[in-house]
Amino acid sequence: MTDRPNIVWIMSEDFPPLTTAYGDPLAATPHLDALARDGVVFEAASCTSPVCAPSRFSVITGVYPWAAGPAQNMEAHAITAELPAFSQLLRDAGYYCTNNEKTHYNSDIEPDAVWDESSPEAHWRNRPPGTPFFAAFMPQATHESALFHQPVTAVSPADVRVPAYLPDVPDVRADLARYYTAAAQLDAQVGVILSELEEDGLAEDTIVLWTSDHGGVAARSKRFCYEAGLRIPLVAKVPERWSHLSRWAPGTHVETPVGQIDLTPAVLAIAGAEVPAHMQGTALLGADAPEPPGVTFGGRDRMDERYDMMRSARRGRYRYIRNYDPDLPWGQHYSFAWLAANWRAFEAEHIAGRLDPRQEAFWGEKPAEELYDVVADIDQVRNLADDPAHAGVLGELRALVDAHQLDVVDNGFIPEGVDREGWSASRQPGAYPLERIMKLAWDGIQRDPANLPLFVAALDDEDEIVRFHAARGLRMLRDAAAPALPHLRSAYTDASAAVRVAAAEAASCAGASDAVSVLVAHLDAAQPSSVQLRALNALTLTAPTGQPEVAAAVAALHDDDDHYVRGAARYLAHLLAGDYRPDTPGIFDRARFRAARAAKAPGASGATGAPGAPSPGGREKAGTA
Repeated sequence: MTDRPNIVWIMSEDFPPLTTAYGDPLAATPHLDALARDGVVFEAASCTSPVCAPSRFSVITGVYPWAAGPAQNMEAHAITAELPAFSQLLRDAGYYCTNNEKTHYNSDIEPDAVWDESSPEAHWRNRPPGTPFFAAFMPQATHESALFHQPVTAVSPADVRVPAYLPDVPDVRADLARYYTAAAQLDAQVGVILSELEEDGLAEDTIVLWTSDHGGVAARSKRFCYEAGLRIPLVAKVPERWSHLSRWAPGTHVETPVGQIDLTPAVLAIAGAEVPAHMQGTALLGADAPEPPGVTFGGRDRMDERYDMMRSARRGRYRYIRNYDPDLPWGQHYSFAWLAANWRAFEAEHIAGRLDPRQEAFWGEKPAEELYDVVADIDQVRNLADDPAHAGVLGELRALVDAHQLDVVDNGFIPEGVDREGWSASRQPGAYPLERIMKLAWDGIQRDPANLPLFVAALDDEDEIVRFHAARGLRMLRDAAAPALPHLRSAYTDASAAVRVAAAEAASCAGASDAVSVLVAHLDAAQPSSVQLRALNALTLTAPTGQPEVAAAVAALHDDDDHYVRGAARYLAHLLAGDYRPDTPGIFDRARFRAARAAKAPGASGATGAPGAPSPGGREKAGTA
């Protein structure tokens, strides 16, 4: 017994609120349900990013990943000199801190430097006598890779509910059923942790927090800003001894939206440690915890090998999404995701023309804005952004996202690899004209040809980020950007690689055949991975067939050290050859991926997923320009 609470933090992998306590009738999760009965259940909790590494960055630092680029991109390496890990702050306050065992912080944080122990053996039982502890457990059973190997045992595929945005076909049903098996395994793992607390006589002295790094793993969930990707479970069990640290009584179900970003300051607050001023959440727990603000923010940028920037907010029953790449389909190919049968089946139904309009929408271009009533429309298939009756809600959430981006200095507009990325670099006076860039990006997503002169003028701006977004705005105009081709061609020789690729992509979309050679030149092995990926994405958008030099340059990347470059190149090669099918093997090289992970130093990138299966990760080549 200590004069401060012990804390056990359980963070599931890739797990939506898939328990009986959250209303799922098929879930077999008795331990998680018991935890919920004795705790506070947050019904509308959201993560920051619908994929693990950016989300985990926000947890370890207490700041949004897009506030410290390139942390908003999957498998990046943000610099955190001014952003101490919360575990180190707890250690400074006298806590014994352990992590068992995943890290994946998307940054330069070294696990061994910020935890007393970070390993499969890490446990509160190793602490010095009488020391309060913070013990984090990261069960891996429900990782996306469970869909690649998990048997269907917990429920029948015939019994699962297929979301309206997915086709009702056997492979989709089987994967949804397969995930219930993983959920049952997760529940058993949590049961072991809770029983160990009881065995050690610590249950009444320990606050238990259970959550997930992000939402679920079926198609259109992980990697996307809908409820299926951003909504997470969050339960806080606060024993009677520490009841003054929670504004809610046990058994309360909180409907107010709260954010994952609020957990890090909450942990510091309940431990009695000082919450640094730079942290961007509002402590949910603690003696002086305020009422939650009731709005959460989420977003995504590069997911695996695909660039597609989105920002989102939820307040009350409404979810708002802003698409900064509306001309790109949601359904870009992600080589790792396509290892799951439900993804392949979804695309196969699309190719066969058997999807209904709600499902087919995923494979087409996006609106600039989306608005959903997530209570009335649990699958988010009825976009209310153009509904006059919801114009007021749309305007309010639009303004909240604008204000949030300015408040946190959203680095998402900075091309990956540009040297102004980062918490410190982006905040230097005059370094990053964010408000002007946001306005240009907003004009771009309107896709209005009347804005063409604006983008042409911005191509000559002294700031490369402005020039980059000018080229993006022209790309979104497609054929209507043809009058700007002379200006885009002038940008082929821009000093910035990001601008050169963006200009060539825009010119290619406007019909310029000479743009292809510019993009091919940026596939060269001397280019950083971020530049190669931009060029591969641009070539994928137009897929210029019948040009041997393109095929040769793409083929040269089939064995690239970076697995995202490899996957993007192999997929594009099949498009160019005209032989791509959803079940085309070998696009994601699982053997090469496993070998690269095995060669990494322990703790370098965190645990990989379910035993015997890979998880996304490991930028094996520098991603800076």
